[in-house]
Amino acid sequence: MVTRLSNYFLRTLREDPSDAEVASHRLLVRAGYIRRQAPGIFAWLPLGLRVKSRVEQIVREEMAAAGALEVHFPALMPREPYELTGRWEEYGENLFRLADRKGADMLLAPTHEEAFTLLVKDLCTSYKDLPLTIYQIQDKYRDEARPRAGLLRGREFTMKDAYSFDYTDAGLDASYQKQRDAYERIFSRLGLDYVIVKADAGAMGGSKSEEFLHPTPVGEDTFVHSAGGYAANVEAYTTLAPAPESVEGKGEATVFDSPDTPTIATLVELLNARHPNPDGRVWTAADTLKNVVLALTHLDGTRELVVVGVPGDRDIDMKRVEVAFAPSEVEAATEEDFAKHPALVKGYIGPWSAEGAVLGAESASGVRYLLDPRIVDGTAWVTGANEDEKHVLSLVAGRDFTADGVIEAAEVRAGDPAPDGSGPVELSRGTEIGHVFQLGRKYAEALGLQVLDENGKLVTVTMGSYGIGVTRALALIAELNNDDKGLVWPKAVAPFDVHVVATGKDTAAFDAAATISEGLEQAGLDVLYDDRPKVSPGVKFGDAELIGIPTIVIAGRGVKDGLVELWDRRSGERTQVAIEKAVEALTTAR
Repeated sequence: MVTRLSNYFLRTLREDPSDAEVASHRLLVRAGYIRRQAPGIFAWLPLGLRVKSRVEQIVREEMAAAGALEVHFPALMPREPYELTGRWEEYGENLFRLADRKGADMLLAPTHEEAFTLLVKDLCTSYKDLPLTIYQIQDKYRDEARPRAGLLRGREFTMKDAYSFDYTDAGLDASYQKQRDAYERIFSRLGLDYVIVKADAGAMGGSKSEEFLHPTPVGEDTFVHSAGGYAANVEAYTTLAPAPESVEGKGEATVFDSPDTPTIATLVELLNARHPNPDGRVWTAADTLKNVVLALTHLDGTRELVVVGVPGDRDIDMKRVEVAFAPSEVEAATEEDFAKHPALVKGYIGPWSAEGAVLGAESASGVRYLLDPRIVDGTAWVTGANEDEKHVLSLVAGRDFTADGVIEAAEVRAGDPAPDGSGPVELSRGTEIGHVFQLGRKYAEALGLQVLDENGKLVTVTMGSYGIGVTRALALIAELNNDDKGLVWPKAVAPFDVHVVATGKDTAAFDAAATISEGLEQAGLDVLYDDRPKVSPGVKFGDAELIGIPTIVIAGRGVKDGLVELWDRRSGERTQVAIEKAVEALTTAR
């Protein structure tokens, strides 16, 4: 049946929503696809549901082609399975927790690894039941601290999550590759460019982890890539450490007065003014060792200070730090923290003083000390002397101080070497649209998922996890496909195949539009017919441009001459055809 706009639930807006930051948010609201209910939470209107359904259909077709079967779990889940895997606490404040009327703890699921694992445990007992890949398309919930950009980062979102189950590592490799290949087909069909990058698994756990990132200026993720083919999220980038140096010939550590130099910039200025470099070159921030004090809040609520040492010309990247210390929460140390640790002299912190080691778990302070991979044994640094307004020259790693470990915490910069030797990296912005993990046996071990192998021996199942952000992908399609008039959907996901518009007061135009609409429907196309009476052509054309259906038929003044206009919204091309040829022209074009 033809959908008539005169009785369709659609209201377009002429003004942008005040909270819209990106084009997709602005246009999806204005064109009547979604409506805001609360920060990061949106209602889906009829047009929006049609586009969402088409995106989901592409996902379903490719999941079926990859051998996956669809299931569906509730969003409301009990606490116990998540407690067994440790994620009840690991998710921290991002988890929506609630209690039922009997006081039982529940949650709104951010992901469903536990539910999938327990279902397979309940139903599968033998290696003959495997391999198995099952998936669902379902709403997820995460209490984002700063939901933004409409559907790109919300607190409720639709996700496709698939899980593979194998009893051998070789089987997992095969299942993983099938899903990875399916993802490439899905994003190609959706018209979304992507880069596959090495990623950190985060709270999901597991070993091999890759993200599908869509390069876009509005992306929240930064990724690095080299001309030689290396690609990784900044969180997963690993620094190439230089070779250790000999301590022979390195000057002795010397404390010097450094008044009013609490920053790297002021320290470098003083060095060049009062302490000429023995090498004869100008001192730079790269010669200094910056020591950043961080406070970790562990899952049990305890608070710990950690000092991270990085070259002075680099800043700390908090995303990399959060990954390094996960699942603990990380923040900069407070004045209260410093007050409890008087050995840490703010602005003049270093791992050493004239009395000996200051930092390190074995030192008097007991504060853990972690170093950037570039700070290798034999390298000499200028850094704080742990005395007010004093620094130390020629403090040599491995000779004068040691660390409790190495940490990837410093910012990654364009020109840094790719760890695989494929050349310098560049930095780009992107948005995650898919993520594939080899979870291994983490969840199966926690929840007791085992099957009998060929020899009748119980073996722990190994798992893969594969997610696609359905609503995020929809928003990115809208972000890519628009102009100054409105949305311009690709045919594969447009809410309707053809938008027929009748204009003017002549009933002949409406009769012609109705006839064409019926013919297109009978030919198997979905049609939106703008049959609204007493609405001006300008308003109808404006709505057609805003809604963004790629093919538009206009029945207007030309009807008296037996003609209608076909408008290709994507190319802007307009052609006139005879009324009786319109259906044939449009069906042949598809």
